[in-house]
Amino acid sequence: MSASAPGGPVPGTPEGAGQGLASFAATCAATFAEEHWGRRPLLSRAADLPCPGHGFGSAAVDELLARRALRTPFLRMAKDGAPLDAREFTLGGGVGAAVADQVSEDKVLRLFADGATIVLQALHRSWAPVSASARALARDLGHPVQVNAYVTPPQNQGFDDHYDVHDVFVVQVEGEKHWRVRPPVLEWPLRNQPWTDRREAVREAAAAEAVVDTVLGPGDCLYLPRGWLHSATALGGTSIHLTYGVHVWTRRTLAEDLLNAVSRRLDTDPALREALPLGVDPLDAATTATARAALHESILAALDDVEDDELAAVLARRARSAARAEPLDVLAQHAAAAAPAELPWRVRAGLSARWVGATLVTRLGRLELAEDEAALVADVLGGERPPGSLPEDLRRRLVLGGVLVPAAPAP
Repeated sequence: MSASAPGGPVPGTPEGAGQGLASFAATCAATFAEEHWGRRPLLSRAADLPCPGHGFGSAAVDELLARRALRTPFLRMAKDGAPLDAREFTLGGGVGAAVADQVSEDKVLRLFADGATIVLQALHRSWAPVSASARALARDLGHPVQVNAYVTPPQNQGFDDHYDVHDVFVVQVEGEKHWRVRPPVLEWPLRNQPWTDRREAVREAAAAEAVVDTVLGPGDCLYLPRGWLHSATALGGTSIHLTYGVHVWTRRTLAEDLLNAVSRRLDTDPALREALPLGVDPLDAATTATARAALHESILAALDDVEDDELAAVLARRARSAARAEPLDVLAQHAAAAAPAELPWRVRAGLSARWVGATLVTRLGRLELAEDEAALVADVLGGERPPGSLPEDLRRRLVLGGVLVPAAPAP
């Protein structure tokens, strides 16, 4: 069996689209990894490094607002540094669409004309070219990626100085925006440590001189590690920029998984399940002090019992749940399942696949295979065997299971 055989991760399949933003990090990989990743901002001008082919612009904004029946929270709006109530820009869906929070393009227009910023959230789920670029970046960085778009009217600022709890790649799409960036008030904040918990510290830090004070034009990119304060103001005309938010895995992530694994083992220890003595005083520190030594030994024993493979499997589950595979056309895929084997096939992108014995585990679920089938599929996933060479029944199962997709339209 190949190197991608059961027991390890399956190599990702390169996509033909959406590679551009990943080149922002990849082109200057050594410098970026050693000097900037998680440490300090990096500005890249369009003249020095081509802008990613994200396939987004004002026409996409209009399409999403007017014709895609968006609901909150896929759209937010903000004005004067504060978010607006969703009822200010939504309406009921009308006959046959009994929902109360569909976007009203008429309300959005009035608010935008009055200086409000449009925030299109989760574009990696709603706009295909952006989705492809997000998957490419996530694959290269090894961390999950989400994408938002910020559409700001002239001479307006969407949000006051703040920091994000994820790293950000800013890509200026249209217009110009004046960015001011300042050092963190909290280095490497976690998801449960938002800037709103430190409003006063952020306000004071925002009065200091900016370390980045620049105007981004179309094609310019700016990397901001999580925690760095920033604000941006549109200049001249309407500004559109994308933010690729990188939700980084941390050692704290692994620590949480490790502690959960230890806790599960402690549940099996009868000595720890036994009740404390009658008459115990929970307000007396001696209550815990007398049990601490035994508890300490139990925790250490449970900690030593947790294998690396167990933690790796938990992180793999996190990774699979943090994103979705490449979009799939249901009816076209169903029709393709009956197509001849000669139809060109490829492995679907973004599967996040691993083997557990002869079981293929992906973002789509678990696919039980016989040993000989697993060997064949492993060769296909590793690029050592063309998908069309698989037995017809196995190929059909992989197609209906969403693992294989047509590489080109059926003839």
